[in-house]
Amino acid sequence: MGNIVFAEVVGTIFYTFLGLGLLVACWLLIERITPLSLRKELEEDQNTAIAIVIGSLFVSLAIIIAAVILS
Repeated sequence: MGNIVFAEVVGTIFYTFLGLGLLVACWLLIERITPLSLRKELEEDQNTAIAIVIGSLFVSLAIIIAAVILS
């Protein structure tokens, strides 16, 4: 129980950064394909509906990325 395998720690760190990189790549893709500026809508206009949609999209992407990494 006290044994921590170095390969598992390195794998966890690697997959953490891989998942974060994929989420950032998806954000940039979404930002590019939408006809309006999501940053302006979220920061300046404080559009709650878009914030909820983007938040749920990131949760679903995180679940998908986690499932792919674990398989």
